Amino acid sequence: MAIEYLKQSKPEAERAEDDAKVRATVEATLKDIETRGDAAVRDLSQKFDGYAPENFRLSASEIEAAMQKVSTRDMEDIKFAQTQIRRFAEEQRASMKDIEVETMPGVILGHKNIPVQSVGCYVPGGKFPMVASAHMSVLTASVAGVPRIIASAPPVNGAPHPAIVAAMQMAGAHEIYVLGGIQAVGAMAIGTETIEPVHMLVGPGNAFVAEAKRQLFGRVGIDLFAGPTETMVIADDTVDAELCATDLLGQAEHGYNSPACMITNSRKLADATLAEIERILEIIPTRETAETSWREYGDMIVCDTHEEMLQVANEMAYEHVQVMTDRDDWYLENMHSYGALFLGPRTNVANGDKVIGTNHTLPTKKAGRYTGGLWVGKYLKTHSYQKVITDEAAALVGEYGSRLCMLEGFVGHAEQCNIRVRRYGGKNVPYGAAAE
Repeated sequence: MAIEYLKQSKPEAERAEDDAKVRATVEATLKDIETRGDAAVRDLSQKFDGYAPENFRLSASEIEAAMQKVSTRDMEDIKFAQTQIRRFAEEQRASMKDIEVETMPGVILGHKNIPVQSVGCYVPGGKFPMVASAHMSVLTASVAGVPRIIASAPPVNGAPHPAIVAAMQMAGAHEIYVLGGIQAVGAMAIGTETIEPVHMLVGPGNAFVAEAKRQLFGRVGIDLFAGPTETMVIADDTVDAELCATDLLGQAEHGYNSPACMITNSRKLADATLAEIERILEIIPTRETAETSWREYGDMIVCDTHEEMLQVANEMAYEHVQVMTDRDDWYLENMHSYGALFLGPRTNVANGDKVIGTNHTLPTKKAGRYTGGLWVGKYLKTHSYQKVITDEAAALVGEYGSRLCMLEGFVGHAEQCNIRVRRYGGKNVPYGAAAE
């Protein structure tokens, strides 16, 4: 086996040090929100965003005013994207069925898919106001049937971002707030004097938002643990360096710590892609961010075989995996740890992020080993139920249940079964004995 790193990202130890600083800041901030409520939220918003209105929740007239600022073309584009995302989400919802089955005469078991009753959707702002995140979180919650959907995004240039507000409203948000960062997710999860807490938090964000969600998990549900965006290109010599470099840097511009990795079995393509990255970095407007990400978090890995490439890709479990090879469907069949796959040179991560219909809130930091991304099913809780409708079934199941409870030493449990055996089966089982 030959796996060669032509370029390697910064070591895990350095990344862990960065994470520790974030963790301490988030812990103190959440405690402040819990203690001081709205006052803490207002102070934080003023400090980080220079924004402290009388009310952080937008009124109907403020929402309408923001939407009026969005151009006709932008509104049409948002509608197009939401149509694609809604259609796929509706198909996903339709695939999740309630069931009821009579597993033996007189015993009926089933489950129901019940929506979470309230969700807080965070939409990132900052350097890149992510309009698409409103579709991905609010719209899917709406299709799932969540009765209370609140959405929050930071102000941009001291005011609500018109296109984000429009996307939230069109997607079905019931309450819209202009709040960013830890103060937004903290207020939605913990609650304040003016914001009723939610049962679940969803949506991507920076390292502070991601860590806040991690610390709030348990108090509320979350969609997944999401760190900085990651992109991986798996390519062979069926594609060229320009395509590979473009797909790597297209995601590296997200932030200064956005990992980008290429795995290939062509040393020629690897060398050409490294050179092409340098060329594109000279002309890309987001060079400052993309270059830092690539220098510190970029990997170029050369393998001998597709089997080795697959093994490395599954071990790294990246968020976005762009596959451009002579056997794309083979990767689809054999990849098991990733966020989302983008198959073939005609496909790309940006389309998945913005418009094609799949959800862009995806697992990072190897979470793809145990979870997929945000989808309609994340908002649904599958609850089981059971009912016994005949005397015979009550007595029969009760006999088995009684003996199995006594096997574990649970006398009180056994008596729950025994009383049914006595009442419905006519057998007198003494307290503390297993039904025979």
